[in-house]
Amino acid sequence: MNILIIEDEERIADLLSDYLKANDFVPDHLDNGANAVEYVKHNQPDLILLDLMLPGKDGIEICKEIRKTSQVPIIMVTARVEELDRILGLEIGADDYICKPFSPREVMARVKAVLRRHHGLQTPDEWMLDVSRSQVKFQDKQVALTSVEFALFQVLFQHPGQIFTRSQLMNRIYQDGRIVSDRTVDSHIKKLRQKLHQAWPNDEVIHSVYGIGYKFEILAD
Repeated sequence: MNILIIEDEERIADLLSDYLKANDFVPDHLDNGANAVEYVKHNQPDLILLDLMLPGKDGIEICKEIRKTSQVPIIMVTARVEELDRILGLEIGADDYICKPFSPREVMARVKAVLRRHHGLQTPDEWMLDVSRSQVKFQDKQVALTSVEFALFQVLFQHPGQIFTRSQLMNRIYQDGRIVSDRTVDSHIKKLRQKLHQAWPNDEVIHSVYGIGYKFEILAD
């Protein structure tokens, strides 16, 4: 698969290219945003690693223009962690965020996860959700959850990779309009994570997305 890196820092672009090649991807590189949209139209990459701050045209504008004609997966790479930038990036069509500084291993895991979602691959068969019985199982081992924890897991599990804000999660769980604080949401997520980790200690499956909320995603290879 062809991965387009749009990054003006040569050191970072070279590092990403090396890791992509080591994982059997074919990287291409642009160091300027001015011609990025035309390049994507004519070369049709399988995924784009898009820096936010670029000469010529910034990543937000590039993403918006690409989304007018293409649904190619886009992972935005940025050192700007302000909440507004992150939410704006998702609203204009970015599939995921990676913040600088990052580990190349994390980048490869996210590239693979986004490609799995884009090509319609589902969460691993080891995880089973029985809605009729409000049960969660991993490799036939039942994970004992409270009703609230199960509802949280159901929302996240049934939309792998999708980021939910705390308010979105609570609106799906408590449909009576009650007001629930962010701290309450975080407390439920913490307990849910602990129980899931007991069943599958290899990796986290519920991930925090800084400034936004949470998502379910298998990052382990």
